[in-house]
Amino acid sequence: MNWSLAFEPLISWPLLGLVLAPLLLLALVGLWFRQRGAVFRFAALLALGAALLNPVALDEEREALKSVVVVVVDRSQSQDIGERTKQTDEALAGLQQRLGRFKQFDVRVVEAGKSEAAEERTETRLFGALESAFRDVPPSRIGGAIMITDGEVHDAPAGTPDFHAPLHALITGNDQEKDRRIRFENAPRFGLVGKPLEMTYRVIGTNNEAGSVDVRVSVNGEQVSVERATIGQAMPLQVTIPGAGRNIVELAIDPEPGELTDTNNRAIALIDGIRENLRVLLVSGEPHAGERTWRNLLKSDASVDLVHFTILRPPEKQDGTPINELSLIAFPTRELFVEKIKDFDLIIFDRYQHRDVLPILYYDYIAEYVEKGGALLIAAGPEYAGESSIARTPLMSALPAMPTGEVVDKAFYPRLTELGQRHPVTRGLDGSATEPPHWSRWFRTIGVENPEGEAVMKGADNRPLLLLDRKGEGRVGMFLSDQGWLWARGFEGGGPHVQLYRRIAHWLMKEPELEEERLTADGRGMMLEIRRQTMSDDPGPAQIITPSGKALTVKLERAEPGVFLGSIETNEIGLYQVGNGDLKALAHVGPVNAPEFTDVVSTEGRLKAPAEATGGSVRRLAPSSALGPTVGNLTGGVTLPSVVPVRASGAASGNDWIGLRTTDDSVLKAVSRVPLFGGFLGLGLLLLALGSMWYREGR
Repeated sequence: MNWSLAFEPLISWPLLGLVLAPLLLLALVGLWFRQRGAVFRFAALLALGAALLNPVALDEEREALKSVVVVVVDRSQSQDIGERTKQTDEALAGLQQRLGRFKQFDVRVVEAGKSEAAEERTETRLFGALESAFRDVPPSRIGGAIMITDGEVHDAPAGTPDFHAPLHALITGNDQEKDRRIRFENAPRFGLVGKPLEMTYRVIGTNNEAGSVDVRVSVNGEQVSVERATIGQAMPLQVTIPGAGRNIVELAIDPEPGELTDTNNRAIALIDGIRENLRVLLVSGEPHAGERTWRNLLKSDASVDLVHFTILRPPEKQDGTPINELSLIAFPTRELFVEKIKDFDLIIFDRYQHRDVLPILYYDYIAEYVEKGGALLIAAGPEYAGESSIARTPLMSALPAMPTGEVVDKAFYPRLTELGQRHPVTRGLDGSATEPPHWSRWFRTIGVENPEGEAVMKGADNRPLLLLDRKGEGRVGMFLSDQGWLWARGFEGGGPHVQLYRRIAHWLMKEPELEEERLTADGRGMMLEIRRQTMSDDPGPAQIITPSGKALTVKLERAEPGVFLGSIETNEIGLYQVGNGDLKALAHVGPVNAPEFTDVVSTEGRLKAPAEATGGSVRRLAPSSALGPTVGNLTGGVTLPSVVPVRASGAASGNDWIGLRTTDDSVLKAVSRVPLFGGFLGLGLLLLALGSMWYREGR
């Protein structure tokens, strides 16, 4: 029973004051001057005031509220190491048993760190989970929190947490753990292809370990070197980026006997390879309508440095004009085709014919340039079928087709061949999906015989229109028409000349995205996605090796001609090896070098400051030596402290106990009212007081 006194005046407080104040003043004056009957008048005034104030005794029935206690259980991947999961389960069961004895506690168990989302598995965020658990709890009802974790918490505040209640941490693992790990100190996100890239890394041991270890350096799965690293010191590393696009640099050290895990014995850096500006030499045999199409396209590409020459006055043209009066630049043949030919990534002969501008020996140099890895594109016109064709020079060994001497002047729609529908240069070309294609006609085709390589486009009478071929280490392309400028000029609606020309140039310069046979893999969240680019009808399934060494098989489904896709949901973070036929690819799933695996040695240090700031404590669940007998409250293989309810002002921890605060909050269930100056009793007292006053005044 909770009794209290309340007043429920019969009139408003201001009016009550106006009535009683003058009467009280007169009664006090009478008492001061000791007038006859002053005491009775004062008593009558009190009775009148009590009647108007209407005092009421209240009997409140209240139900005490419980303090909310949150137990945060760390289920992150670092908790899977050793006996930590077992220790966690035993500690949780023991705590639930102890807390269940106290009816004044409302216990909430929250498990953190086991989300399937990759972004939520990168770190152990226990304080975020704790904040969510207390979100609907008033501060006065927070009894405290207990965390069961290995101590590697990545969102621990530097000072006091946002709630004012004891925070206790029970640490899994033991104080004898050791681990060795490697990490990148400085790893640029971008690097120039073929150029050395400067990086730094560090090997870290437990308890200031000294010495040196071998570090294996791999780029895209291929080991390139073995470095000797001093433990604890930042070490320099120089690698060469082999290709454009995504490159994976991996550092690995051998596991140390007795260390916790070898998961962090590898470090990954993802580096995007960037080509330096591609150098292209464009030689136009003579001015013609399509000359500027190639020039404008190449000049508009910021990644291309273009050198363009047009033969305006061949040697056989003699009109009597003195040389010193001609505003022509001499064609630097020796400089271009002997001294600096290796500096060019692509050479384009646009309607070029042999007219003694180039010495015959230089065609040998060009053929050798292609054989050793260079790129050559022939944009053929009627000259290719004539007597001065470059096919009649030593360059013929590098050409994919010989001319028949026939020039077919006939309207046609350029079409993709069956191979062209799968080839990355022409696959999905804008307008190619309809019949006839949704682009303009051309009107000339150069006849060839015995074509080599792949014919990806066809012209009039199904003759080859675009040939792509490999010669030695280099590549050659041949356009057997000079009508591409019709697309550029918008004739009959034009066509995708920019898309097509750019793809041809980049395929010749060996851009990875345009390889006919290519296998790539990428991690998106916790999903491994595989893309297979091929000219075959069925590449077969892809084989996968997970970071833990488990072998998996993924079926590749046809997405479009020449492209097959596959995907698999994973639960391991790390480097995956993907293979299909002779091709291999690497992909990293999940966060790169996630903090969850950066340091896996259990620690009391990260939670000590916030716990002590709230009056809580941090202690290990396992015996301090992990050997020999233990003392205290044992649950299985862990040592649990006793749980003690404490008041808000009391201590919250001791040597073998932890305290959780109780609350004084309650909820009102019912109220009983007993009027103290109401009914016949109040009326009788009031009449008695007034009658006594009148009686005394009448004497």
